[in-house]
Amino acid sequence: MKKTFSDEDLIKNLSLYYLNRHLKKKPIEKYHRTIDQSPLHDREKYKKKTEILLLNSFMHHFPEIKFEDLTCESPDFIAKFDNKKIGIELTEVINHLEMKKIESSLNKIFRQAEILLEQEDTTRFRGVYFLEFHSDVRPDTLENQQEIILNIYKSIKRGKAYGCVKSLRKSFHRRNVFITHEYNMNLFDELCSEKIVELIEKKNEKFPYYDTSVDECWLVIVSDMNSIASRYTFIQDKEHLHQVKSPFHKIFHIENLCGNITSIK
Repeated sequence: MKKTFSDEDLIKNLSLYYLNRHLKKKPIEKYHRTIDQSPLHDREKYKKKTEILLLNSFMHHFPEIKFEDLTCESPDFIAKFDNKKIGIELTEVINHLEMKKIESSLNKIFRQAEILLEQEDTTRFRGVYFLEFHSDVRPDTLENQQEIILNIYKSIKRGKAYGCVKSLRKSFHRRNVFITHEYNMNLFDELCSEKIVELIEKKNEKFPYYDTSVDECWLVIVSDMNSIASRYTFIQDKEHLHQVKSPFHKIFHIENLCGNITSIK
């Protein structure tokens, strides 16, 4: 069976987060090794590694928390905190549903461009490249995708934006080529509190099926600020969140860039 994700893909996924100066590297590395040693399928290992990375900012707010079971399913993780066995259910809130499909296509394009550059000369091109595209870029057809890949390839080779690439910024990376989106924050990019409430209500329905051996079950809602589809500037009508009713013992919303946390329950 062909692997969905190579070991190199997993290394790159972790390497991008290494650029974040707030990353708690040692526990993350330990947790990733534990996941690697598990009997999970490669796809599930990748999913678990991504999930634990999203919890990095959460671990800064709860430095005493120790994860004991990283490969369970309902909830996603079992941890020890304050002499209690805590189940942690993790979910991501998507702020821009229309961007989710586009972002998925762009990530595949980035991977193809990375392969081209590494095949030509990894040593010369290695680094992390942050790209911004012109607003009319549409990666929804194979023809467009090939053109975007070529534009990215030429931009990185020339060291300046070309074609559909609006801007290019490079950061050091000691191993490989990694291409990602440039981070731009819209000052009026709001996350509607109703989206968070809807997520909580969906998780409430599944609560009876979670592991009953835990002392408490926490729900952690994450905005992945490294994702275009998940970014936001502020939560609209945040006061509505405190009116939520839920069987979860604690509910948090956290964003993984600056680590801002909102205690909902």
